[in-house]
Amino acid sequence: MTVIALLGAKAFFLLYAWLASAIAASFLSDRKGYGEKAGLVTGILLSVPAIVIWILWPAKPDSRWRLQGPLGRGDGRTVAQLRAERTEASEEK
Repeated sequence: MTVIALLGAKAFFLLYAWLASAIAASFLSDRKGYGEKAGLVTGILLSVPAIVIWILWPAKPDSRWRLQGPLGRGDGRTVAQLRAERTEASEEK
């Protein structure tokens, strides 16, 4: 009986690692401008390597990753405000 109990606990922790990697990949893909679904699918299918893939994958030009940084800025400006500032700066040139 002890073997079955240990297997159950190990499977439980592997399940949590699988779910956490899917959540992290979904977050990263959304920040990089590809939407949550793309990251969720890669996180579910590839588990932990999906996090590495999304960290290395290039961000879209107007994504939150490029405008606010990887985790966001603390200045309180929204993505729309940052995009407007970017277009104003490019129009002035």
